Amino acid sequence: MNRPMTYREAVAFLYGLQTFGMKFGLTGIRRLLRELGNPHEQFPAIHIAGSNGKGSVASMLAAILTAAGYRTGLYTSPHLMRVNERIRIDGCPIPSGALTRLVQRAAPTVRVRHATFFETMTAVAFRYFADANVDIAVIETGLGGRLDATNVLRPLVSVITSIDLEHTQILGSTLSRIAREKGGIIKPGIPCVTGSLAAGPARTIRRIARSLEAPLIEVANPRWNIRESSLTGFRGDVRIGRAVWSDLCVSLSGPHQSSNAAIALQTVQVLRAAGDVKIPDRAVRTGLAGVEKLSGLHGRLERVRRRPFIVADVAHNPAAMRALASAAETFGLRPAFVMMGVMKDKAYVPMIEVLAPVTGKAFVVTARTSRSRDAGDLRRVFARLQVPVESFATVREGLRAVLREVPRGRCVLITGSHFVVGEALAELTRKIYLTINQ
Repeated sequence: MNRPMTYREAVAFLYGLQTFGMKFGLTGIRRLLRELGNPHEQFPAIHIAGSNGKGSVASMLAAILTAAGYRTGLYTSPHLMRVNERIRIDGCPIPSGALTRLVQRAAPTVRVRHATFFETMTAVAFRYFADANVDIAVIETGLGGRLDATNVLRPLVSVITSIDLEHTQILGSTLSRIAREKGGIIKPGIPCVTGSLAAGPARTIRRIARSLEAPLIEVANPRWNIRESSLTGFRGDVRIGRAVWSDLCVSLSGPHQSSNAAIALQTVQVLRAAGDVKIPDRAVRTGLAGVEKLSGLHGRLERVRRRPFIVADVAHNPAAMRALASAAETFGLRPAFVMMGVMKDKAYVPMIEVLAPVTGKAFVVTARTSRSRDAGDLRRVFARLQVPVESFATVREGLRAVLREVPRGRCVLITGSHFVVGEALAELTRKIYLTINQ
């Protein structure tokens, strides 16, 4: 294409790369980055993997670094409504013009190399961060770690938030095999922070760290004293090792976010000890108290609307759904009117079994992506559990139905997938939703 691409054409080009599916390995991304001037070597980074919590921890760290005065890049996936959301600086998504220019710049090599969507987005993100002269970038893996396109980085610190059964057809059918994939982001001599892991995965991660002489810091039992907790976040005191933080406010809600905050705090301590980044206590407090505002994070137990009361959460595997069900109990959201859809590769039966006790009625939907599981599959599980349920062919139909039926004072809970939450948010805010399969 000789003329400049339009934004719509750039997005169509990106989404068209889904025909190449997923490729695991670093050869393709390294070739693509070489053609773009190896931008990943031009900024320091924090690299984060994990089955759950990695998006929240990445956003917490980005918010803290932004509050400390650093120009901070943040790369996460998937997005909710617009692909621009995946690439942010100081909480602001990449402008459509910049995304379009970078996609057009990368397009010739992408075509020749048959690069995937995720490889291309990763290369575009790294080039954008390098061109914008970010001081530091927080980079979340897409899937796994060892063979993920982001794993070309040599970061200041690696972080593994959690390890649970997920993507078993790709990462392996046991926790220890999944741990080997996640542990693939650990680099020789580079410190690695982990959350609380089960015994098997913990042994695997320790073995990998020892073999690479990488210092391993495990945040196994952070001691929190939660003083206040609500849907707007929580306030409390925590001891992590020798460090004590008193009267700390975190703007993300749910009991699970205390563990994520502890991982972020420990990562800050590692960065401070290395002397690479100066982060005053004031920045830590400001960042954690304003995670959404400073990082651009959405969809984590987020209160979307007051009347009717709508909460959205992107829980998409059994562990995340357990955290969501616990939060629903804690904050009195039950019995909720649940709108739910999941992807084909997710363990939807245990997800529904966890959610059923807090569900008053289920509205199951099929998201606008070929990856979406048919709503009928979900309907049968809810029905078996004797939960009233209706199924809908689209998110729009399901959303309209639940908004018609929800009684005054009851909560609508939208969950099961980033895609379902994103499509629902677009409907609620009257924005254009461009679907994506990856």
